[in-house]
This record gives sequence, C-alpha cells and structure tokens, in this order.
Amino acid sequence: MRLGYGVAAVRRAESELMARLPDGTLMRRAAAGLAAAAIDVLGRPTYGRQVALLVGAGDNGGDALFAGARLARRGAVVRAVLLDPDRAHPAGLAAMREAGGRAVPAFAPGSGEPPSMTPDASAVLKRAELILDGIVGIGAAGPLRSGPAAVVAFLDTVAGAVIAVDLPSGVDPDTGAVPGTAVRADVTVTFGTYKPGLLVDPGAGHAGVVHLVDIGLDPYLAGTSPAIAAPQGADVAALWPAPRDTNLDKYRRGVVGVLAGSDAYPGAAVLAVGGALHGGAGMVRYVGPDRVAALVHGHWPEAVVATDVGAAGRVQAWVVGPGLGTGAEVQDSLDAVLATDLPVLVDADALTLLARRGLSQRAAPTLLTPHAGEAARLLGGDPDRATVEANRLRSVRELVERYRTAVLLKGTTTLVAGTDSGRPAMVNPTGTPWLATAGSSGRPCSHPLLQVRNELHRVAASDVS
Repeated sequence: MRLGYGVAAVRRAESELMARLPDGTLMRRAAAGLAAAAIDVLGRPTYGRQVALLVGAGDNGGDALFAGARLARRGAVVRAVLLDPDRAHPAGLAAMREAGGRAVPAFAPGSGEPPSMTPDASAVLKRAELILDGIVGIGAAGPLRSGPAAVVAFLDTVAGAVIAVDLPSGVDPDTGAVPGTAVRADVTVTFGTYKPGLLVDPGAGHAGVVHLVDIGLDPYLAGTSPAIAAPQGADVAALWPAPRDTNLDKYRRGVVGVLAGSDAYPGAAVLAVGGALHGGAGMVRYVGPDRVAALVHGHWPEAVVATDVGAAGRVQAWVVGPGLGTGAEVQDSLDAVLATDLPVLVDADALTLLARRGLSQRAAPTLLTPHAGEAARLLGGDPDRATVEANRLRSVRELVERYRTAVLLKGTTTLVAGTDSGRPAMVNPTGTPWLATAGSSGRPCSHPLLQVRNELHRVAASDVS
C-alpha cells in the first residue's frame, strides 16, 4: 500500500525527526537519494554530463544544490539557475560551488514583468541532459508567480529529462490541483512519504514515475492517519480472495440484481450483467424492458430476467443505472431499489435522477460511482466538469459529505472515499487512455495484441514503487 500524507503531517514528522539529528542531516539524506535517482536517469558514466538545477528560495532548492554537489563530485558539469540568488540555500550553494558547480541568475535585474530569463540561464537549460526542478516544495501554495512560471514554460522548449524534487513545482501537494503553470516531470523523487498530489490527477499527470526515498519519517508518521492510500497488487488480492469454502451454492456466493438498460441503450444492460457475472457473483438477476431482457438472456443465458423490481426474486445487492433512462417510470424502479435494506451501487442515469431529487439516508451500504460530469451535477451550484477534474480529491470528499455515502469518482486516477473520516481516500492511479471507450470495462478482451497490451499495463502498474 502506498500511503500519502498531507503537508501538515509531513511537517510534524520532519520536525520531530530533525530534533533528534545533527543539523542538516535530513537534507543530506534527501539529497543523497535524489543524486542516486539522477544517476539512474543519466546512466553511467556521469563524467562530463550536463546537469542543470532550478533553484528556488526554500529547502527544496537546497535539496537540489546538495544533490548537484554530489553529481559534480562524480564529474558531472553542474550549473545552478538561481531564481532568487539572495535567498538560495547558503550551505547547499556553497557545497555545490566547492564541488566545482557554478551558478547563474535566472533573471536580469529590472527585466520587467514577467521577468526575462538571462542568456546564461537559457543556455544552461538548453544544454542540460538532466534538469532538477527545485523551484518550490511542499510549502508552496497557489499558482506559481510570474518568474517561476516563465521558467517552467521555458522547459517545454528544452530536450533534457526533468526530475522534480519532492513534487513538481506548481502542483498542490495535498490535493493534486494545478492552479496554474506546473512542471511536467519525467521522474519525481519524493522524500519520506508519498504526497497526495502525486497520486491524484491532475497532479499525478505531472509527476511522471514517482520514486520514494526513505529519510526516516515512518516512525514519526505512525500515529497519523494518511490522507490517501493507493493499493498495490497484493492489497487488491487480499480484498478479493478466492473462495476457500467448498460447501457453496449460488446464494452463498451472492446474488446481484441489475437494473439497467433501456430501448435506447440495450447494450448497457448486456455489459452490466456480463460484468457482474465475471466479477464472481453466484447469480445475476436482471430487471428491465422485455426487449432488453431478451437481449440480455441471449448473451448471458445463465442470468435470470424479470421486468419489474418486485418480481426479481431473491437479491442480496443491487446495481442500478447504466443506460436506464431518466423517465418517471424509471424513477419508480430506482425508488423501489433504494427502499430496500440491501447494498446498492448507483451509476449513470440513476445518478442524474439522484441529482434531481436527492438521496434519503440509507442504513444499508450505498456507493455512488460518478464520472466528473455526473459529479458536477450531483454537487450542483457552481461546480462544472472542469472544476471537478481540477479538484478531484476535494470533490469526492464533498460528495461524501453531501450524500452521506461512499463515492467512487471515476477518472484516470479513480478515487474511492467513504463516510469514515478516519480512513484515507483510496486511489487507483493505473488508468490509461484505452479505458476512455464506451463499454471498455465490461467486455473481456479477445484480440491477442490487446491482451498483450493489457498485460504490459498490468506489469508496469505493479512495478511502480
């Protein structure tokens, strides 16, 4: 399980640890891990390789400078571009210079607003094979100022690989929001623990491959609840174990009721029933119009079909909404399902109906599964789809608070949050653009090339550290 802690928790843990260590030890640990990752990206030998450091005014810039000193001692040509020369980390700057590195100012004095980069700074970044982004760290809030934003924009014109120091500059560490210009890193080397902004889009899309460097924070985070958790393969397997009891029947395996599909969208019913059957249910009971029920039965003869919720028979959990439509008769069927004391997953058109009428408090487990547009409708008021996508972690928490139920917010980083405020939100950061296809999650993949592609994605996701 990859755990992400918010800035306040990280700051407390760092403060407790630093009180027990000689001055500067923690920064040197971070710099050692950063330099090792830089060497991996550069490839050996490092002698003569061009490395640029983007150095802001805080400790993030100090991490970059101390890592630059280590690279310079290995023979790399290290040049630091100082965004605020008077406030650069003094010990880090001295260490880099002592190791043979040099520094140039990023901006010419009095060059206007936004300030213009100096020719020396531009040349350093254009020559660099590797650039360390140490502009701002987890202490920054809001969009980058004009000067740093201009430097970040300039990075789009250079060829060197980019390593973000702790997190990409311009990404909110607690939420993953990107309120303005932000670095797009090839690799992010983060220290002590993952930050939520590295695991949630849009921030996750700026982080590249995330590499965690252990600097000794774990004992000081032990009593703090993480803000977010990203399950790995073993965690998912533990949540979905294979049946061990050989004395089973279909009812003990679980009966899923599916209320989905319409004359306009019959395929949604076929896909939903197929997903339930492939998910391990002992039996699936489908409820829908006669023509759609016939189509479902033709694809899945093992499914039991009915045309009315009351006639569905024994059901232990419901899935409602895909392709259902939003007419008055559909509302009645949805109300009948929600009136039961059974777990219910609410998706698609059923979410639109909820957005109109609200959701009465249910004692049984309820899960809403909106995409960003549906989430915006459920939240109402000011939020639109773009607002939800820009603030995914905040949005899923607002939905939980408003509807008092668990919420799965779909997207490239899918988020799941429950009503227990003491538990972290869960995130799946392994989505790919291939999933942005209608019905992609409900149909088994048959083409050999697509099977290979999916296996490569699975292996790549499981190998992320």
